Amino acid sequence: MTRTTTALLFAAALLSANSFAQTNSSTIADDFKPSVLNQPGQEYPQVNSQGYARFRINAPKADSVKVSLGLGGRGGTKLTKGADGFWTGTTEGPMDEGFHYYNVTVDGGKFNDPGAQNYYGSVRWESGIEIPAHDQAFYELKAVPHGNVQQILFPSKSTGTSRRAFVYTPPGYEKDKSKKYPVLYLQHGWGEDETAWSNQGHANLIMDNLIAENKTKPFIIVMTYGMTNEVKFGKIREFKIDPFQTVLTDELIPYVDANFRTLANRDNRAMAGLSMGGMETKMITLNKPETFGYYGLLSGGLYNPEDLNGKAKPKLVFISCGSRERPDGVKKAATDLTAAGYKAVSYVSENTGHEFQTWRRSLHELAPMLFN
Repeated sequence: MTRTTTALLFAAALLSANSFAQTNSSTIADDFKPSVLNQPGQEYPQVNSQGYARFRINAPKADSVKVSLGLGGRGGTKLTKGADGFWTGTTEGPMDEGFHYYNVTVDGGKFNDPGAQNYYGSVRWESGIEIPAHDQAFYELKAVPHGNVQQILFPSKSTGTSRRAFVYTPPGYEKDKSKKYPVLYLQHGWGEDETAWSNQGHANLIMDNLIAENKTKPFIIVMTYGMTNEVKFGKIREFKIDPFQTVLTDELIPYVDANFRTLANRDNRAMAGLSMGGMETKMITLNKPETFGYYGLLSGGLYNPEDLNGKAKPKLVFISCGSRERPDGVKKAATDLTAAGYKAVSYVSENTGHEFQTWRRSLHELAPMLFN
């Protein structure tokens, strides 16, 4: 991946919060309900059955209020002030299904919506809203056996500190002490952290539901912070993979293998990531092909046969993106890899862009293919 391609990739990631589906419909259904991600007891923001979002902010002394969602790159949704001091407004069109980050600008200052819960993205804790999806059952909380997500602190000599990771262990892990499991190392995107895949992505619920339906082999998922040299906004070209590669392969993996019941070999170890995490996955798997047997790039670049020639052959290469991204490139990459003798699969999430619904769906597709 060239530096130019990398820069464009992360520019797309930062614009993902403004993505929405255009429609010619002029009738907005009056069936708005509070977003499921609202703070307890808060009525706004709201969403309706068509995917429109409506906001209401109390700012009686403000001169202007707008929300970053709703108009793509054209400035967001401008709210209108009422006599009661509340500003209200509705997106001009329905949003893409799934999770979106957003913020509120009041008289030029950036703030979070006091009605919404916050999620770490865009290099800050931002408000989040969930647009109900037609296929959301695969990541819903259901009455099935659940795994656990626990925080670990592992020593990192290379960075001179303890670093944090979150580890998902599947249902039954605590009961059968003799059973060992494969491991997926799953990376977040630019501006996010190790909380993203559990909080925004529902990776644990996706796995719980797949396991309950006997659609995937149970495995452990490890999610850690992908930055070692902190890179400021617009400076992604300064990111260096070597320090994080050391943290992951020389420090985190040995720690996980020593403290969890893992099948500690290449054929039972996978790496995947979204956006920047995909870039990291590509670089590290090419540098350390003896460490990982399964590769996954989720809106995170492509492999071509020349990348893999002469290296330990992966058992699977999975490449995905949203239909609003570059699906032709993803499909062609998988076709070229297959023609060259590699097991390669492409997946395109319909009607989504560079956003978490794409990556939730991608994980749901990828998980059953791992460790078979």
